[in-house]
Amino acid sequence: MRVLAQRWCLEVRARLLRAAVDDAGMSTVEYAIGTIAAAAFGAVLYGVVTGDSIVNALTKIIDKALNTAL
Repeated sequence: MRVLAQRWCLEVRARLLRAAVDDAGMSTVEYAIGTIAAAAFGAVLYGVVTGDSIVNALTKIIDKALNTAL
């Protein structure tokens, strides 16, 4: 009887340890956080690129490159 109790305790302990270190679903959360971060970075980058200062600077660079005298 005592052997069965010890075996049962070891099995319960092993199951609890597996449940404690099980990381099922972790990659899904990581993908979600990565997607949100990429979308936020894209929004910030879009805001910077479409801002007046960037558009004006690019226009000046293009005008200067096209108006160079040979």
